[in-house]
Amino acid sequence: MKVTVRLPGALRDIAGAPAAVPLDLPPGATVGDALAALAGALPAVGRRVRDETGALRPHVNVFVGSDNIRDLAGTATPLDDGAELHVLPAVSGG
Repeated sequence: MKVTVRLPGALRDIAGAPAAVPLDLPPGATVGDALAALAGALPAVGRRVRDETGALRPHVNVFVGSDNIRDLAGTATPLDDGAELHVLPAVSGG
């Protein structure tokens, strides 16, 4: 199945990645599977999104469509073919 991960400018700049990263995932894939595939394709992005254990970093929000996965089943959230994930790290500073 096809899934698209959309990255903000800050993550694109780190990895020299495009705004939309297409992924081919097996049927029944989850958000966690998509993030693992993203980390495999773009290791610099993967390190910013997931910690050493593979868990989503606390300052990163991932949306499937308009739904925050933290309000769903987290990284166990199942994906449909054609799903769009938006990865949004928190922005801070002064």
